[in-house]
Amino acid sequence: MKRFCLIITILTSYTLIYSQEIYNLKQCIETGLENNYSIRIIRNEEQIAHNNAIIGNAGYLPTIDLSGGVNGSVYNFNYNYSDGTSDKVSNNNTETANIGVNLNWTLFDGFGIQANYARLKELEQMGELNTRISIEDLIADIAGVYYSMIRQKIRLNNLQSAVNLSKERLRIVEERYHIGLNSLLELNQAKAYFNADSSRLISQLETVYSTSVSLGTLMALKPDHTISVGDSSISLNTMLDKDELWQNILISNTSLLKSQKNKTLSEIDYKRAISRNFPYVRLNGGYGFTSNWYSTGNTDMQERLGLNYGITVGFTLFDGFNRRREQRNAQIQIKNSELRVQNVELALNDQFSKLWMAYQNNLQLWSLEKENLKVAQDTYSTAMERYRLGELSGIESREAQNTLLEAEERRSISEYNTKLCEISLLQLSGQLLNTLYPENGK
Repeated sequence: MKRFCLIITILTSYTLIYSQEIYNLKQCIETGLENNYSIRIIRNEEQIAHNNAIIGNAGYLPTIDLSGGVNGSVYNFNYNYSDGTSDKVSNNNTETANIGVNLNWTLFDGFGIQANYARLKELEQMGELNTRISIEDLIADIAGVYYSMIRQKIRLNNLQSAVNLSKERLRIVEERYHIGLNSLLELNQAKAYFNADSSRLISQLETVYSTSVSLGTLMALKPDHTISVGDSSISLNTMLDKDELWQNILISNTSLLKSQKNKTLSEIDYKRAISRNFPYVRLNGGYGFTSNWYSTGNTDMQERLGLNYGITVGFTLFDGFNRRREQRNAQIQIKNSELRVQNVELALNDQFSKLWMAYQNNLQLWSLEKENLKVAQDTYSTAMERYRLGELSGIESREAQNTLLEAEERRSISEYNTKLCEISLLQLSGQLLNTLYPENGK
């Protein structure tokens, strides 16, 4: 009985620890989206893409520079004239100071500026898609571990019930042994069953704790922050529609949207390459002040204040066939991006078919195992009643108990596997966010 007291102590400690912080699935997702380091990094990268998507970065706006400076020179001059005379000037000092504002503006470059801006906007949307992919992956991981925690707690409760039943059977055998109705062999057998059930219960406590730690890690909680889940059962959606899911995949799947976005970027890159076939027009201008000081000559100082401007029209006549090469490569990239879109669709079709089959099979298994569990529960109740009346041996009652545990485990596994298939199908169809966390703004 010391072993049973030890188990009660462990379970009591476990209850005290895990009752401190209870999370439902929504709270787990909210905490994970707020704290998870990968999500915070990808959101910062999305912000960078958003900051880059401005007209100035595309080249629409001019550049304006303010500059100023002071320059000087000191020379010694020797003059030899044709009449044989010479002259010498030493330390001829000339100084120049200037300050001004200069403007440079590309007015037209063959629609390359427009293509650059369109590319920046597409990259901004690509950043949003990357964030959405990371969020969907995190939510799927959190949900998977959350429901695994529920399953492990259900198994823990089942094993606890098994320990209680073994304890009761041991009590009955001990009473019968003391009055001479049971042998020492039967008593030792009952003790062995009780110890085996106790061992499984202790191992399951470790599994529950490890699952809780994994969930806390996904939520980026501190290592000493122990949590428990608020739900005690797994609810299944048995009404998923295959055709509706596939249509949502074609419309909303994030990986497919990303591959289509890459195709759009390839088309924009081709437009940028084509823009080099056109001339360019550039405007430049400036307004400034310049002052010159002379140590020799008739002029001591010269000052200039005014405006300068100009316009440049140019066209690249020949660049070693690089334009043609870039345009051909851009066309090939468009074809490759189209092939990648088709490849992603094919992979999604393959993944969807397998997941749908697994979902259907697990639903059938879940329904079957629920019936098996009911039969096992009835059988065990009858067996225990007969055992108390002395009409059934300890081995036979143990077999009925193991059958019940196995039925409970199979039902729990089929239920959990069905839920994982459901989560994967929702993620594949782009509906995971709306289903598990509809408040998210992404």
